[in-house]
Amino acid sequence: MAKKEEELVCELCGREVQYLTRHHLVPREEGGRYGATAELCQPCHSTLHLTFSNRELATLYNSIPALQQAEDLQKYLKWVRGKRIERISNRRGRRR
Repeated sequence: MAKKEEELVCELCGREVQYLTRHHLVPREEGGRYGATAELCQPCHSTLHLTFSNRELATLYNSIPALQQAEDLQKYLKWVRGKRIERISNRRGRRR
């Protein structure tokens, strides 16, 4: 009997996706190498790192509920929940 394909759901936006990435809730650079992680779709993961510094992620947004309530993410979360996108361009390092 064929095994049913596992459903992958992003912990931040709640969408079913084809693959997930592991996000350290406290970034590795801030001491979270062996800490808690969350499984996020690539668009959500990239958006977090474009929106917040590692210090902000470590101190203010180190849980899924805190991220879901972050004012800076509300517009993005409302937008992405209705989309079927699997990947977005990651423009880290291009801030001006």
